[in-house]
Amino acid sequence: MTPPPATDLQRVLVIEDDAEIRMIADISLSQVGGFRTCLAAGGKEGIALAVKHEPHVILLDMMMPDMDGMATLRILKDDPTTRHIPVIFMTAKVQQHDLQDYVDAGAIGTIHKPFDPMTLPDEVRAMVVRADTLSAAE
Repeated sequence: MTPPPATDLQRVLVIEDDAEIRMIADISLSQVGGFRTCLAAGGKEGIALAVKHEPHVILLDMMMPDMDGMATLRILKDDPTTRHIPVIFMTAKVQQHDLQDYVDAGAIGTIHKPFDPMTLPDEVRAMVVRADTLSAAE
């Protein structure tokens, strides 16, 4: 199964351990962006919700207790049900070599924290469009 084109994005899963950031992302994506959101407080919960709801894109926090973003991404990419879902990391760790590591691991991009709630939905759509364009060119 392939993800829908960016113009058809509707469902976003946010995996974020910080309740306040999770709430801001939810409000931004649903009220500003018109997305339907699903929220998880950690990697294990996020994986279960991704399998159950098959979101069109996942926003994944990098630094979480118990299971960090990279471990969560590896499990998502190993599962046939979720491997096709585009993943965007959300992190304050934005060193250039880290950003490349995230892409090499399978993420389509990175949103830097703190993010602007008014532009977050457009950033998500733009990253998915760019990833669609790159995969179509391959």
